Amino acid sequence: MSNNKDLTNGTVENDFLHDTRLEQDNRKEINEKAAYPFDRLHLEAKSHSKIKVSDVIQITAHSLQSHESCAEEELVQTFLQKLLIMNYRARNIQTKETNEQHYTQQRDNDSSEDEGDIFNNRCCSGLSFTSFDTIHPLDVQMAVFHCADSFLKQLMVTKLSQCQFALPLLVPHPFTQEIQFPLWTFRQINKSWKIRNTDNDIYSRDQLGYKAKTPMVFFFRFGSLSSSKSQLMNSLINERHNTFLHRNCPGSSRTRLLVDGVVEIAWYCPSGKSTDKFTDCVAFCNLHGDAGVSEKQLQILTELSSVNVVLLPQLDKNDKHATKIQSLYRDKKPLICLLTEEESAGKLNKRMYKIGLKDRNISDVSEELRRAINECLSSSESKSTMFKVEDVRKYSDIRVDEEDDEDCRRGREAAQQVMSLLKNKHLTEIKESFLPCQGKLWQQWCQKNKELHRPQGDELEQIISSKQTEMKNIRERQHKSHTSEFIRTLITQMNSEGSDRMFFLKWLRILLDEFTSADLSTLHYNYDQKWSKGLNLREKNDTSELLKDAQTELEGISTELQAATFGLEHIMREIGQIYESCSCVNKNKQGLQLHFSSLPSLAADMMISGFPLELMDGDAAHVPLMWVSAVLDRLIHKLGDQRVFVLSVLGIQSSGKSTMLNAMFGLEFAVSAGRCTRGAFMQLLKVSEKMKHQLKFDYILVVDTEGLRALELAGRSTRQHDNELATFVVGLGNLTLINIFGENSSEMQDILQIVVQAFLRMKKVKLNPSCMFVHQNVSDVTAGEKNMEGRRRLQETLDEMTKLAAKEEVCVEERFSDVIAFDVRDDVKYFAQLWEGSPPMAPPNPNYCENVQDLKKTIISQTSKSGGMMLTHLKDRIKDLWEALLNEQFVFSFRNSLEISAYRKLETEYSKWTWSLRSALFEIENNLQNKIESEAINGVEERDLQRELKGKSEEVKKSMAEFFEKDPDKDILIQWKESFEIKIKELQESIITKTKKKLNEILQQKYLKTQHENTLFEKSKKLALKHKDKKSDEETLKREFDLFWEECVKTISTNTCPIKDIDILRDVKDLLSDIYKSVPVQTWKDIKDIFTVQSYVDYVQLKKSSGIMNKTVNALFGNSLSKEDEAQIKTLISDVVHQTDKMIETFNISRLGYNISCIQQITDYIKATIIEHQEKPVKYLLKGEFYVDLVFSILKRVNKTFTDQHRMFMEANDPVIYLKNKREEYYSIFQKYCQRATSANIFGEIICQKLKGPIEQSAYRNTARNVADEMRSNCPSLNGNRSNLEKHILKKLANEEDFNKYMDYVRNPREHFKDFIRNQVSQYIRDQFSISVQPKMKQNIEVLQQKIITAAHDSTERVQVNKGGVDLWLKLFTQKLSDVLIFSVKFFSGVKHDDVDDFKLLEEVIRKKLPSKISDISGKFSPDPFMNFSNRVHKILIDHFCQCCWVQCPFCSAICTNTVENHPGDHSVPFHRVNVSNGLYYGQDLTACTT
Repeated sequence: MSNNKDLTNGTVENDFLHDTRLEQDNRKEINEKAAYPFDRLHLEAKSHSKIKVSDVIQITAHSLQSHESCAEEELVQTFLQKLLIMNYRARNIQTKETNEQHYTQQRDNDSSEDEGDIFNNRCCSGLSFTSFDTIHPLDVQMAVFHCADSFLKQLMVTKLSQCQFALPLLVPHPFTQEIQFPLWTFRQINKSWKIRNTDNDIYSRDQLGYKAKTPMVFFFRFGSLSSSKSQLMNSLINERHNTFLHRNCPGSSRTRLLVDGVVEIAWYCPSGKSTDKFTDCVAFCNLHGDAGVSEKQLQILTELSSVNVVLLPQLDKNDKHATKIQSLYRDKKPLICLLTEEESAGKLNKRMYKIGLKDRNISDVSEELRRAINECLSSSESKSTMFKVEDVRKYSDIRVDEEDDEDCRRGREAAQQVMSLLKNKHLTEIKESFLPCQGKLWQQWCQKNKELHRPQGDELEQIISSKQTEMKNIRERQHKSHTSEFIRTLITQMNSEGSDRMFFLKWLRILLDEFTSADLSTLHYNYDQKWSKGLNLREKNDTSELLKDAQTELEGISTELQAATFGLEHIMREIGQIYESCSCVNKNKQGLQLHFSSLPSLAADMMISGFPLELMDGDAAHVPLMWVSAVLDRLIHKLGDQRVFVLSVLGIQSSGKSTMLNAMFGLEFAVSAGRCTRGAFMQLLKVSEKMKHQLKFDYILVVDTEGLRALELAGRSTRQHDNELATFVVGLGNLTLINIFGENSSEMQDILQIVVQAFLRMKKVKLNPSCMFVHQNVSDVTAGEKNMEGRRRLQETLDEMTKLAAKEEVCVEERFSDVIAFDVRDDVKYFAQLWEGSPPMAPPNPNYCENVQDLKKTIISQTSKSGGMMLTHLKDRIKDLWEALLNEQFVFSFRNSLEISAYRKLETEYSKWTWSLRSALFEIENNLQNKIESEAINGVEERDLQRELKGKSEEVKKSMAEFFEKDPDKDILIQWKESFEIKIKELQESIITKTKKKLNEILQQKYLKTQHENTLFEKSKKLALKHKDKKSDEETLKREFDLFWEECVKTISTNTCPIKDIDILRDVKDLLSDIYKSVPVQTWKDIKDIFTVQSYVDYVQLKKSSGIMNKTVNALFGNSLSKEDEAQIKTLISDVVHQTDKMIETFNISRLGYNISCIQQITDYIKATIIEHQEKPVKYLLKGEFYVDLVFSILKRVNKTFTDQHRMFMEANDPVIYLKNKREEYYSIFQKYCQRATSANIFGEIICQKLKGPIEQSAYRNTARNVADEMRSNCPSLNGNRSNLEKHILKKLANEEDFNKYMDYVRNPREHFKDFIRNQVSQYIRDQFSISVQPKMKQNIEVLQQKIITAAHDSTERVQVNKGGVDLWLKLFTQKLSDVLIFSVKFFSGVKHDDVDDFKLLEEVIRKKLPSKISDISGKFSPDPFMNFSNRVHKILIDHFCQCCWVQCPFCSAICTNTVENHPGDHSVPFHRVNVSNGLYYGQDLTACTT
């Protein structure tokens, strides 16, 4: 018995040992099999070092090649490269070694001399594998999947989904066979589909892949079958695409080692069409391999499924899997059995279907199976079982990747902690509540900043200062705003290290998408409904309130959409604004747990990790320059000053630019996330170490932009914003891809024209952009060859528009490529359509993917020629470019260069129309002023002015109508017709109102002057009478009078509106800003004094030169001016100055007052003169800056003349000033009354007082003429002709040895002559004052005194003979003096003199009192007061010497000696100067003057 027991125990032990050994052998064999594909692919399956995203997407030599076959060691690289560009042929890659070995083996077999039995020859068994076998595509996929880190796995699955491939749902570990559920990889999958409701309306659905709640059909098989389950599934989902890889697919092989047990999932997404195979979204799961072996997977999927589909040879009770099938049958879920060895088919009961496959067409089987599945899905049991991917995680005996990875789990928890703070908040309120620094405050700051850079007219310093203060206040409000716990927590998490931060940011983006997707989908649906409603109303021509309501609702939803858009970019924008506000106030923000200076470092780390950074905020249309610069500084600190190549992309909305970038570089720019991100984003792309030496840069900086002409943002995204954005990204990029959907590039051409014109205007920014056109969705593969004509037209259009823009901006560029590098032969690409079929089930077109790969290769080949730029230079370029954009306000509001050209033409006409109105009204005003002076009118009404102006107004209207109707560009101009008609109407109303006000004020001032004068006269008389009987000393009387006078003047000042001071420089800027909107803002900021510039070269653009000398000079000195050209411009300036001086004299401002029409007359004259000069055969074009600088320089020069004459007008017409000047006169009258003087005595005193000024003026005038005559005789420099004068000027220059004065004489001879004459006059008056000037003055005064006394005597005699009154006496007296004095009866309009009747006494008073007044005048007479009137002497002598020819020799600058201005015949000089006197030396002996 014991022996038997021992035997039994021994047998059991032996069996156990045998089983253990067998299990070990099996495991060893499994491990060997599992390790085999990893070894062949040169992957380390068990290594902790995983493949990273950065390893895959960096630029390498291999990534630039397009491989249909490759070496086995390159298979992983090639697979990933094709997958990243969304090329589904990634599963069809052939290996070169296998092909070559196969052909070698065939060749050996053919040459074999063995004549053995054919029946003894066998092929290699399918059960064994050799190195000749191709690695199964799914083995390649799963091997890479196992060796990838979490982020690469996620990227792989995202790309598999985009390729419409099935995705790994359950994955057994290749060595341990543990089942892993890669939920993390599904987090970025998004599914969209359309369904029809019972009313036949189509609804769009957009859901996250792991959240999508759909029915699920589970396919599995028992045993090894002749029919392909995966192929049958493909016929259900998309018969044209291998969603599930099967044995008959290209590239498939006999062996697969990593696939069995893997469950893959794919979704069928309907398009809302009648051809849809399923009416709603359905998930399909496929268990690879024998389900009998993968029991755990079978259990999970059958529990979660809505319908189970099993493949097996036949239904047989004796089959080893019969129990499992019976169990499934008993389940309430529908079961469909596909039998490979049976032909029959039918419905066994309401839950079970049997379909035979034997000898049947796959199409027929597919159709029958589809009907069966649809019936099953419509049953109540199936409807109650809905599937979500994330539900798989509830099974405890599988490993969930998100739980296994500690970093991933911590990142999720941190992100969930942040997201928990958003609970119970409406999506549209979140940004306002948690991100207060952006939104209204930031947008207000941006608006103020643009206003500061784009001033309207000549804004006063206090207005500019006010805006700067407002901007500072906004920054302070941003700084004081509450730092939410949401931001504080987020910054803390972002400050973590390495993978923790990466997982946190990825999770945060995932959870934000999940948080916003439902609300955004609802808003998009509501928007679509309202938009459709509005379209229907428009089609019916409904203009009722319903249409307005629909529009209002649409705008409301659009605003909600903007508020509800909430992503990682908005959070980073807030952090950027926190940084900028703290930097402005130089203080850390309360509640911020780290110093604000470390915030840019967080963003720099994000960029290094592969996240994009917002470069331009699209909501505010502004670059946060301080923030971007700080981030780039930190990037330089972390990476070093690396060299980058900037690649930007530009395109109309939905033209596929983000999809193209994602495909080209494996990036993840949002293409359809249910929200519209605005602005521009930049992302770093690393270049491999090997490629750095070849390409000469370290990174590619990819700049992606929002779609231009976005329809849903039409309320906010204006043409101006699009043009600004386009100019910014094209200027920033070394190369810009111009993405176009289809072959029509007209819209992008328009935008590019604006970009070109903007670049031509940005003279301070040195740019070297280039561009490439990419036409997407071109179905014809030969489009590139066939469309050469289209390319030619494109080139011609761009060149023509560039030439037009260059002409407008006075630039020499003639071709588009002169501004933006572009070769029409190589830089126009045609892409196949993106989808191979109709979305949403269509995969990407492989031809499109190959086009992307070819484009990538072309781009990199171009980058090697460029060299890119250093990060420090990139920072400077961003700053310079944005500053230039801020200063440009004109071109961006236009569609293209044609519009700009037409608008400038309109500006010119507008200037003519405004001048017609202003000049006509100016003339009317002068006539009315004469009437006011002659007291012919008592008031001016608007209707009077309108009546007077009516003729000219009608003329202007007619001219406008003709211009808009007959101009060749009338179709373009029509858009501005209404606005300019309104502008002209408003201008007319404005100038009429101002003229009426000015004239009525003059009338009022005239009236008030008389009234106040009479009032003061009477009051001073009463005050005197009050003191007449009192014994008051002189001091008391003076004190009493002073108190009385101050009180009276104060009362008058309070009741009188003073005449305002003028500022002609502000007026000219306002005037030019209104007429010429096209003048760049920078021009106003950079105004120079044209009289002090050393050369005019910066003001000109040379025409295309043809002369030998010009070519030589251009070659030597670039854009240089010849001396002849310099002389021509100098003469032009001199002539303009001379004519404007004459023009100003005619304005008579001291009498008529200042009118802005004077300024327009000058500016229009200067403009016309420049145009006339340009029409001459000159070799250059004058830029707009020349006109502006010349106008300002001239007006700055004559500013004092204007203000002095205006002051004289004020003194004569402002009652307060006028009366203040009369104080002494009234005090004298007051004294006379106190002394009981008679009326005749007092009136005689008043006459003497009023004669004082005219005597002084006349004496100075006569003396000036005498002095000028004397100087012409006695001064050696002035006693000959102009040549003699020039000789003395040269002697003086030689003695002074002042080079600057000499150059002034050479460059501005006329002005130098004038200055010399002025100095000579001033010196002569000082030297000869007591000897000659003063005696002449006294002599002139004495003559005048005698004439006045004689006039008084003669008038008295005539009055006594005619028995006339005081008015007749006064009339006779003033008439007799009119030849020698400016003196009239009007001088006494405010003086009461009716009671004067003793004319003998009056004559006697004048005879006695006049000498004392003369004595006062003589007493004040000294050299200094006389200098104020010395301009009379200057003018006499300058008019004598300077009214002659001033043309200079273009080579030596010698002045023509002809004394007649505009003389006939040649200019001449007695001798030329040495060549060097004019600067540049020419080798040729050139003569242009006669000697």
